[in-house]
Amino acid sequence: MPSYSDVQKAVRVEKVRLWCAWLAGNVIMLIIASATRSISVVSVVTQTLVVVVFVGLTVALVRTTSALNRRADKARREVLGEDYPG
Repeated sequence: MPSYSDVQKAVRVEKVRLWCAWLAGNVIMLIIASATRSISVVSVVTQTLVVVVFVGLTVALVRTTSALNRRADKARREVLGEDYPG
């Protein structure tokens, strides 16, 4: 069974990876939107997709981060016992 420190480090690394993926996905969508800015019909579709992708990536990020926080809290309780106030 991994120690709390190992779990905490793994959670931190995963959160950094998630934030980097979120940022990269949004930057890619913005690049695509700016590339299609001069074509009116495609631009509207692209802007709509940018909003949908942004919301989808943000929801996925928040849900995954919450799951990682629950995992870290469970490991913390195993190490510190049930009397831990957090």
